[in-house]
Amino acid sequence: MRHLLFLLILVITTATLCFPVFASSEEDTTQSIKNIDTLAVKMNVPGDEFNPNILAFMDSLVALNFYTNLTFTDDTNQLNTFLFAKDSIPVYPDSVIIKQLEDLNRETIMELSFNKYVKNYIVAYSQKRREVASRVLGLSEVYFPLFEEYLDKYNMPLELKYLAVVESALNPTANSRAGAKGLWQFMYSTGKLYGLKVNSLVDDRFDPIKSTDAACRHLQDLYNIYGNWALALAAYNSGPGNVNKAIRRAGGTKSYWAVWPYLPRETRGYVPAFIAVAYIMNHAADYNLYPIHPGIFHQEIDTVMINDVLSFDQISELMGISMDELKFLNPAYKTGIIPAKKDQAYVLRLPYPYIGPFVEKEKELYAYKTKKGIEKEKLLAEIKKATERNIHIVRSGENLGLIAQKNRCSVSNIKSWNNLRSNTIYPGQKLVIYAPGYTGPKTTSTTSTATDVSDRDKNTHTVKNGENLGLIANKYKCSVSDLKAWNNLKGNTIQPKQKLIVYEPKVTPMETTKKPETSEEGGFVYHTVRSGDTLWDIAKLYDGVSVEQIKELNNIRNSKRLKPGQKLKVKKA
Repeated sequence: MRHLLFLLILVITTATLCFPVFASSEEDTTQSIKNIDTLAVKMNVPGDEFNPNILAFMDSLVALNFYTNLTFTDDTNQLNTFLFAKDSIPVYPDSVIIKQLEDLNRETIMELSFNKYVKNYIVAYSQKRREVASRVLGLSEVYFPLFEEYLDKYNMPLELKYLAVVESALNPTANSRAGAKGLWQFMYSTGKLYGLKVNSLVDDRFDPIKSTDAACRHLQDLYNIYGNWALALAAYNSGPGNVNKAIRRAGGTKSYWAVWPYLPRETRGYVPAFIAVAYIMNHAADYNLYPIHPGIFHQEIDTVMINDVLSFDQISELMGISMDELKFLNPAYKTGIIPAKKDQAYVLRLPYPYIGPFVEKEKELYAYKTKKGIEKEKLLAEIKKATERNIHIVRSGENLGLIAQKNRCSVSNIKSWNNLRSNTIYPGQKLVIYAPGYTGPKTTSTTSTATDVSDRDKNTHTVKNGENLGLIANKYKCSVSDLKAWNNLKGNTIQPKQKLIVYEPKVTPMETTKKPETSEEGGFVYHTVRSGDTLWDIAKLYDGVSVEQIKELNNIRNSKRLKPGQKLKVKKA
């Protein structure tokens, strides 16, 4: 252990001397070296002795930033001087800008042209929107390393990272009037096409990692269509349909500036804005633009996997992390609830110093009850409710039949859930869709068709794992609406061990002759199948017997082929 820690000290010391420590002074660097010396002194302990202070200090050393020497404009007076004093805003002739763009063009396969439209955006960022430019420069230290990692993964131009600046100004919770969301401004339908899930608790379009991966794949697909990055960017903004129409009107040429007059008005400024951003981000200092400190940097963020339901309140109260930090780093969790479970883990991003303590307190976190009284049962109920309900935005050419087929439900279900009187729908319309097997809230009263219970016996049914209202209604020869009326249920959601009031049909002398026929042979109890019997019905007649057990004993693969008179082994005698 001593040898390993000594090697770690040697590596970190070398890195500290070779690279400038991020946003730190010479005094800070000297202090870091003194801290390393302190750690060396602490090494004089038995090799098998555990020292949590050493682990914590190692974490702090790993969290140090060794990659930049940027000057940040945190001071308000300094910021105002840099950004708004007229004599601090340089203006350069076109020839200088053209020369600088030519230099950038030598380093990329993307075409960074210069014309009056590009110049207008350069003036806007360098003169009129200086504070926005400075904030973007700061936020780039949070997001650009992530973007570059994924662009490199897909072998794409790294300059595409500037597209997110045009889309969202690097605001992870950006939300346009048209409904596009996140750093990369995905519309609902496009995001779904690239695997970004959306429900009432989680919106992957806000997730920096998932949305970046999806944006790279989307841009790659568009480039494969056009073979031109400028046209791919235009298609990212307005859709391939508009770009295809512009190409036709331009005579079939695949040149961006040739099709430019035929593009939608908002798209005409899209690529010029992208070129201007690429230029300003590379020559910010020439315009006295300096990054505003974003509060945290990419290298100071790490991730942990969450395997059980957890809320931001629990993390904040027990770990001492501010809610603002949690929301900024994890914008995908819309309500502050992480709906994780054993077979579906979720990612939580945290400042690096909190990773070690989180791992140590993970079990305690899951069980922790917050001051607001948020309990696990309540969180699970919210998750169940949220994940059952989804929103489908109607696309051009869709009808209720197609939407019902995609979501494994019926047209009548969709009409009932959305109070539709006809089958007419229109593009852009939002429809409530529930998960397969969940019927959703009904628009008609459940009490209007309740069965007469005068000839029935009142009883109590305890819900078992795997049961739903349909199975229970079949067992007691009633309807789902009967069960909901008898128990004042508004929806179809029930929980294991929940008590339900049921009214069983009274047993008559004639019915007593209809008891299941059983026999004992060869050490097994046999059941004779009656008309209408299902494996579920048969299993419920025998204590401790499950459907799977009956299938295994009788080598049954298709339970629909049961025949009246057939004998089934149900259990050992």
